Amino acid sequence: MSELRAAALQAIVIAEPEARCRAVESLATIGEVDVDRKLQANGPVPGRPARPRLVAMDRVPGRDARTVEGRAALLHSIAHIEFNAIGLALDAIWRFPGLPPEYYFDWQQVVREEARHFSLLAAHLGTLGRRYGDYDAHDGLWDMAARTQGDVLDRMALVPRTLEARGLDASPRVRAKLAAAGDTAAAGILDIILRDEIVHVAIGNRWFHWLCARRGLEPLAAYADIAAHHRAPRLRGPFNLAARRAAGFTAAELEALQHLIPDSREMTRD
Repeated sequence: MSELRAAALQAIVIAEPEARCRAVESLATIGEVDVDRKLQANGPVPGRPARPRLVAMDRVPGRDARTVEGRAALLHSIAHIEFNAIGLALDAIWRFPGLPPEYYFDWQQVVREEARHFSLLAAHLGTLGRRYGDYDAHDGLWDMAARTQGDVLDRMALVPRTLEARGLDASPRVRAKLAAAGDTAAAGILDIILRDEIVHVAIGNRWFHWLCARRGLEPLAAYADIAAHHRAPRLRGPFNLAARRAAGFTAAELEALQHLIPDSREMTRD
C-alpha cells in the first residue's frame, strides 16, 4: 500500500489540473502514513499548468457578475483559489514530518474536498463557454505557502486561519452577486464551498492550538508574532462571525478582530 505523504508529494508536482484531481482521489484509499519519513521534492513544487498566466495581484481585472463574461471571470478566480488550495493541502501533508497521524488524515480530507470544489467550478465554467486558464490570475496564496514552508505552526497560522478564513468572510457577498445575476447553480457551488471551508479552517485552528500547547505558546500572542514576521495581509471586515465561530475561533480571537477595523460595529455583521 502506498504511504500518504509520499503520494501527496507525487500528486502536488502534477501540473495538469484534471490529472492532479485524479491523483487526489487515489489518496482516499491510503490508510498508512509515513509520519517520520523525510521527503525531498525532485522538481518545482507545485507543478504549474501552462495556463492561467500568473500576473501581479493589481493586474487582475475586476469582475462584474452581472454579465456572462464578468461572471465567468469571477468564477475563474474562485476556481484558481481552489486549485491552489489543492496544492496547499497536499503541501501540508508531505512537507511536515513527525506530526500525529490524525493531522495527515485531516488534510487528506481537506485535499479531496478542495479537488471537488475545483471540479465543480471547472465544470460550471464549461457551461459558460470558458475553461480554467482562460483568464489571468495571481499567486498570492502560494506565496504565503512558500513563506511558511519552514514551520508547520506558521503554516497553520497564516494559511487556513488567515487566508482561508478570509474566504469565509467573502463567500456570502460573492454568493449574493451570483444569485442576483440569476446563476443559481454557481450560488449552490458557493454554498458547498462555504460549508466545507468552515471545516477546513477548523482543522487549521485545531492544529494551530495543538502546536501552541505543545510549544508552550499563548495562541493570541503567537499568532500576532507570526503574522508580523511574515507580513501577513491585514484583515478587514465585515467578518462572517457565524462561520468563524463554527470554524473554532475562540471568543478572545473574535474579540481581537475588532481592533483590526476602524468601526467595531462591523463586528456585528455575519
